[in-house]
Amino acid sequence: MNPLHLAARHGPRVLIAGLAAGLLLPGLAEPMRDLLPPLVVLLLFVTVLRMDPETILGSLSDLHQVAFTVVGFQFVIPLIILAIGFAGGWTGTPVLLSLLIMAAAPSISGSPNMCLMMGYPPEHAMRMLVVGTALLPLTAFPLFLLMPELGDIQSVLLAGLQLLLTILCATGAAIFVRRVWLRSPSHSTLLNLEGLGTITLAVFVIGLMPSVSATALESPTIAVFWIVLACLANFGTQIVTFCLTRDRLPAASSTAVSLIAGNRNIAIFFVALPPEVTAPIMAFIGAYQIPMYLTPVVMRHLYKSQRPPE
Repeated sequence: MNPLHLAARHGPRVLIAGLAAGLLLPGLAEPMRDLLPPLVVLLLFVTVLRMDPETILGSLSDLHQVAFTVVGFQFVIPLIILAIGFAGGWTGTPVLLSLLIMAAAPSISGSPNMCLMMGYPPEHAMRMLVVGTALLPLTAFPLFLLMPELGDIQSVLLAGLQLLLTILCATGAAIFVRRVWLRSPSHSTLLNLEGLGTITLAVFVIGLMPSVSATALESPTIAVFWIVLACLANFGTQIVTFCLTRDRLPAASSTAVSLIAGNRNIAIFFVALPPEVTAPIMAFIGAYQIPMYLTPVVMRHLYKSQRPPE
């Protein structure tokens, strides 16, 4: 009856509970906002602590493939979306801006933990998270150059640098603890760490959902529109990426790449975007959390349809 073991075994249900709490109890969001940065650090620390230090970075031969994938996700796809927007005259519309910001963002911090929930090792997702965040200044610069109305590129670069430093510090601290005090963790200890990471994810989402609740109270139709758009963008991207990679990559790598294709850290851009840009798409930010936190439930069977986890 260890609650951390229960959270590890029922991770998707725990995430749904956090999502429901964020939607139904918006009053919890205000006291949660100051806790969001420490929760990101805790999530990264606990997830890395569960990994074998020798496999975190992986082989050098794999890193160039990771970088190639990141450039495709964060640079090529946003430019395609932007080109479509210019061709159709939709560059200022909230829908195009939402999709553009989603496509340009790096992986969410919880992607390694979600891979664990799917039964796959988290190392490949962790490498994509680190490399994607490190390359963000290079991949985002052309986007802001082509669309100066998005805001100040320097603020985005600063936010990306802060996130990268957070990831590196949390990773370094976890590797140190693992090598010094936790060299051979038991199965029970690993379950405790996985359960703590799951609970951290569930608590984190509570602070991100008030915009959806407020929109639903004001205009249910608009709220439904943003939720449907977010689900189509998230799940659709995951399904397409999975179909393209399932026969080309090992099961663990294909799952990580597909999961990250649809789940991006869009909040990183909102430190720089002006209020007149963010206001029309705040509902999308909240709605985007719904497919993100439903990914382990909705996509689990698809990812498990591959050969057994390695």
